[in-house]
Amino acid sequence: MRPFDYVRAADVGTAIAAVRERPGGAFLAGGTTEVDLVRQNVLRPDLLVDINDLPLDRVEDLPDGGLRIGALARMSDVARAPGVAERFPMVAQSLLLGASPQLRNMASMGGNLCQRVRCSYFRDAVSPCNKREPGSGCAAIPGFHRGHAVLGTSDKCIAAHPSDAAVALAALDAVVRTRGPDGERGIPIDDFFLLPGDTPQHERALRHGELITAIEVPAVPVARRSVYLKVRDRASYEFALVSVAAALDVRDGAVAEVRLALGGVATKPWRARAAERSLLGGPATADAFGEAAAHELAAAEPRPLNSFKVELARRTAVRALAMLTEGAER
Repeated sequence: MRPFDYVRAADVGTAIAAVRERPGGAFLAGGTTEVDLVRQNVLRPDLLVDINDLPLDRVEDLPDGGLRIGALARMSDVARAPGVAERFPMVAQSLLLGASPQLRNMASMGGNLCQRVRCSYFRDAVSPCNKREPGSGCAAIPGFHRGHAVLGTSDKCIAAHPSDAAVALAALDAVVRTRGPDGERGIPIDDFFLLPGDTPQHERALRHGELITAIEVPAVPVARRSVYLKVRDRASYEFALVSVAAALDVRDGAVAEVRLALGGVATKPWRARAAERSLLGGPATADAFGEAAAHELAAAEPRPLNSFKVELARRTAVRALAMLTEGAER
């Protein structure tokens, strides 16, 4: 274990200032991933600022039908909140499928968005990894990459984004609220997560010392009829090979509104906008769903061991949308 300092912050301003003053400083919430990475010598902070005493754990229904989720709200509490389960079932389902009950009781929503990739080469602290040591190379590209991404990759990194909840939030156009040395801002979730490009060490649009305070989900009436479908190697506590967050409104046999995002297949939560555009106004049929998903996945760049993900993602999207058509027409 590398030595580091630890402090417990009593207010938001103190927490931000403490991290800002130390280049190696970091925030600590549930710690369900961060502590492991410190032990493995993957993360090397010289200061951890414990933020668990900050008043950022509320789940609030907004007057317009939206939702405000405090960054320190625990995954299990958010999944059980009536406003989430009733108006945004895809979010509740993604949280319940995202981890074991023990982890859900500890893990915070802000931490879930900031969790690091599950690539074994990133986590072994030895293999070449451009996320861990920029310029060292990507061991996954010539190595074992079965679980890695096929969308949004670069020649510097192909690690898949691990969060389930972030996929559902991406489908809903959530906004990440932050506070930092320069004040407060709201970051659309699609801008919050960064593609690897030539700088895979930068995964999120957060500045040093900037703290997530809340996640705001706008009112999305179609989300009342939504689903989060996750395909994995085993049914218990496993990361997605492919996942789909979908919401659908069918009128007179045609798609009136649709939200679609993919997980497990991309380097960030992947909003399937090309598929959405293809579906709008068209027939709500399995053939149409398959064509739209294939259109979205045409940009995929699979490798030998993960090429199965392209067809698996297409089929999973069709299944999720088909589930939502049952009794949905009006």
